[in-house]
Amino acid sequence: MLSVIVPAFNEGENINAAVKALTGLLNEKGIAFEVVFADDGSADRTWEFIEKAAAADSRIRGIKFSRNFGKEGAIFAGLSRVKGDCAVVIDCDLQHPPELIPEMYALWEQGAEVVEARKANRGRESLIYKAFAKAFYGIMKSSSDLNLDGASDFKLLDRKVIDALNALPERLTFFRALSAWVGFKTVQVEFEVKPRAFGKTKWSFKKLFKFAVSSVTGFTNLPMQLMTAAGLIFLAFAAALGVQTLVNFFSGHAAEGFSTVVLLLLLIGSLLMLGLGIIGYYLSKIYEEIKFRPRYIIERETPTADRSSNPGGEGNDD
Repeated sequence: MLSVIVPAFNEGENINAAVKALTGLLNEKGIAFEVVFADDGSADRTWEFIEKAAAADSRIRGIKFSRNFGKEGAIFAGLSRVKGDCAVVIDCDLQHPPELIPEMYALWEQGAEVVEARKANRGRESLIYKAFAKAFYGIMKSSSDLNLDGASDFKLLDRKVIDALNALPERLTFFRALSAWVGFKTVQVEFEVKPRAFGKTKWSFKKLFKFAVSSVTGFTNLPMQLMTAAGLIFLAFAAALGVQTLVNFFSGHAAEGFSTVVLLLLLIGSLLMLGLGIIGYYLSKIYEEIKFRPRYIIERETPTADRSSNPGGEGNDD
């Protein structure tokens, strides 16, 4: 059986369209399936539409968070509850084309354990957003050896991959990278990003920037390495400047004024504060992890939801 995981945050306008597109396609292809909607604490009628869809079709299930915990939490909530032999993660706004799912399912039947759908292009995005995404994926590739260029959350995962991801103890997750990090036999397919069916994206530039910083620090210590490199550069610069100062002093041509000293102090002070900030950020991530708070809290589930797959207790995920 194929499980379809659909994270949703304020997607009330898209629920019915997503249900119709997914059930119609999979029924037509004769694929046994279930659809699991994960409502990430929506403030609109998203949960109401999920409940109605679940009541009309027993193959549709829903879980609702007590508040907004983020898309990562919604994805992992779905992964912890799917009953299928494989699962597809797809966006509710239908920018990920559902018609690609049968091809991904066929590749899984042929032996693929991860079928990764990559963007042929980034769709209608601003130049700033595209440049930011390119820089982010470049940093990830150079620092962690994970090539995420064009990657998306639109993936099909075999049951063994799902179990491997569910076994990861970390709270701060980046599904797009973790699904590559766990390995397994991976094949790729390309897709064209479609316009949203309804509504607007919930990702602001501020949210994307925070998510990018969290993701980079979760997979690499590159920022700390950069500070070390900067320290070595300044050490070499200080040594050269020290030699020059001593030569000038003993030759009777000592430098006049304090402008150079003041500038150096300001520059070094700024570098030290930046370094402390980076160390502090990593410490804050460690602090968040060691508190062992759940990735999400579930407020309710549809009656057809399988509670037995949550051994940690109703409403919490460990």
